[in-house]
Amino acid sequence: MSAELSPIDRAKFVAAKRAVDYVQDGMRVGLGTGSTAAWMVRCLGELVREDGLRVTGVPTSRRTAELAQKLGIKIVTLDEARWLDLTIDGADEFDGDLNLIKGGGGALLQEKIVATASDQMIVIADVAKEVPALGAFPLPVEVIPFGWQTTKALIEETLVSLDVLGRDATLRMNGDSAFITDEGNYIVDLHLRRIGNPRQFSLVINQIPGVVENGLFIDICDIVIVGHATGRVEVRDINNGTVEDGQIDFAANENLFAEF
Repeated sequence: MSAELSPIDRAKFVAAKRAVDYVQDGMRVGLGTGSTAAWMVRCLGELVREDGLRVTGVPTSRRTAELAQKLGIKIVTLDEARWLDLTIDGADEFDGDLNLIKGGGGALLQEKIVATASDQMIVIADVAKEVPALGAFPLPVEVIPFGWQTTKALIEETLVSLDVLGRDATLRMNGDSAFITDEGNYIVDLHLRRIGNPRQFSLVINQIPGVVENGLFIDICDIVIVGHATGRVEVRDINNGTVEDGQIDFAANENLFAEF
């Protein structure tokens, strides 16, 4: 079955498989959203079923909650858990300082709340997600529905004074209707091409009335695990300043592949 995985899925899987090595018995773990995070939830579910690992998961979206429950992972709300040992999530982009763009799946608000309520955040990604400067991926900005067109116009006006290469802003759609987040909000995607100063950008954009949160994760991620289609995994720890290489054996995970 592993031979049928695309190269990108193989890379996502090995990053996810390495990430769950950080989960210890009894931990409270934030469960990210997206295709890479889904591999992590599957790997974690295997440890729960096969090895008896006891963990409590806090999902960052309804779809992650549904997958975790299906796999036998105990889940609670963040209010019930209060604080987490670890959050594992994917990213749409990351730079050399492990700053991120997240929110391609529309769950950026819950993802950021959960990540900042954790002792440690680990990001799992394929090598294509690494960029010299953030901004090639459209930056999601979550806005409340009331007056969203005014909020969008204010965002566009603000972009003129910021260090970016593009200034197009589009409302994210779901078919013929606006995409609705789990919190009932809209998302405006900013096509910036490059963000010169992500920290300043995040602070300025969040001051606009109607903006709930943006998809820049600054100084939140501690470790990025980069997966490769060959099974190679690279672990970059920003706090320790270390880079470690490893290898994941696909053949040892045939049962996991067979289930999905």
